[in-house]
Amino acid sequence: MSDKLDEIFQKQSELNDGIFAKQSIKGPDGQVLTMAAIREALAREELGPNGLPNQWLRNYLTALKAEAVEVEEELLWKWWSKDRIDLQNIRVEIVDLMHFLTSMALVAGLTAEDFHRLYTKKHEVNQKRQDEGYSKATKNEADNKSIS
Repeated sequence: MSDKLDEIFQKQSELNDGIFAKQSIKGPDGQVLTMAAIREALAREELGPNGLPNQWLRNYLTALKAEAVEVEEELLWKWWSKDRIDLQNIRVEIVDLMHFLTSMALVAGLTAEDFHRLYTKKHEVNQKRQDEGYSKATKNEADNKSIS
């Protein structure tokens, strides 16, 4: 059985390429943009404000935030209400969040394996912080910077 995270990353890359082609989104070279072209810009360290990595990280972050707002809009805040949340729609919106998070990971040059490795290491940092009574007073970004 194939790794599910690898499958998600592959499907998202293919979806993004399909959207670029369907919408005729062009790269700086005038050709239809591809995820490979974004990765190549990343490899060339085109990391300034006008580089493809920055532009597409920003685009996907904007989309991610919009999807988070859609989840928020599904949630109920009137504690006196007899309404019920639409859990099915919330689940689908959460999957939309995953689409854009995965796109951001791809643009940042992460593979599914990289993502899993970094997630696992960051999880260990977060667990250690909780075990040690994490607070603003004890916050130290050195543990984040040590993750590779």
